[in-house]
Amino acid sequence: MTQGGPQQGLDGIAAALKKAGGGAPVHLWNPPYCGDLDIRIAADGTWFYMKTPIGRMPLVKLFSSVLKREEGRYFLVTPVEKIGIVVDDAPFAAVEMRVNGEGRDRRIAFRTQVEDWIEVGEDHPLRFEKEEGTDGVKPYVLVRRDLWARVSRSLFHDLASVGEIERHDDRDWFGLYVAGTFYPMVDAVEIEGLT
Repeated sequence: MTQGGPQQGLDGIAAALKKAGGGAPVHLWNPPYCGDLDIRIAADGTWFYMKTPIGRMPLVKLFSSVLKREEGRYFLVTPVEKIGIVVDDAPFAAVEMRVNGEGRDRRIAFRTQVEDWIEVGEDHPLRFEKEEGTDGVKPYVLVRRDLWARVSRSLFHDLASVGEIERHDDRDWFGLYVAGTFYPMVDAVEIEGLT
């Protein structure tokens, strides 16, 4: 927490957020920046306050409902203040997956660590990024307005198991179809001999 930032601790912050109304249109709010708070979201989706995991799920859900990303930084916002926090990778983690159907008509939904279900589609696309320092791929699903959930490694293996090679943007890609849209994971040349 920086000087001039919120001094009331987690319960005070939670009270202010509840008053602001969880699920409110935070993308429309542009309050003044009030400093940083020692809150960090780890790569696995665990929220920490002053280096200690926040064990109260209702509090984590409340905080996640007023999370906003601006110019690569993450903030908790109310109509009257904006507080900076640290996010190691993505602010959400996809921890459970439901698959219905197969092929081009396959439908996939993910549950985040804060118990929201997100169905992959136009408003919630998948994306795959190369993992720095490895040959691995990191999958993500869009939760809302530039806030992504990283798909857990075990669920990524489940996604890859239904993948196929498809022509996309004049190249062959390994990826998968969800609700009629093809999501490329890696260039097919990179997995030649593995499928």
